[in-house]
Amino acid sequence: MPERYHCPVELAVDVIGGKWRPVILAHLKEGVHRYGELRRRMPGVSEKMLTQRLRELESDGLVVRHDHETTPPHVDYRLTEEGLSLAPVLQALYDWGAARAARTGTAIDEPIRRVLPASGR
Repeated sequence: MPERYHCPVELAVDVIGGKWRPVILAHLKEGVHRYGELRRRMPGVSEKMLTQRLRELESDGLVVRHDHETTPPHVDYRLTEEGLSLAPVLQALYDWGAARAARTGTAIDEPIRRVLPASGR
């Protein structure tokens, strides 16, 4: 990321922009998910892309990866406090997308829960 931006929106889009990053964050806003759960919820993303985006989000301090060090492997992902601070932004994107779909007749197969989690996870 650059050290200086010309607009706060530029910084925000740099952090959460792209096709898959906001979708991953929206799913993790619901709570902790294992890699396989994320993969099933996002059938349009390749394994390589999902892994890459999760690593980027982890590097940016928005997602934490927890390896339970078990056999078979059990790894899950959750939002950090910084990631949780995006909940209102993600909710606004969800609301706008749902309204847009209704206005245009666009089908949405499996919507993410609209309500923010009470636990903050």
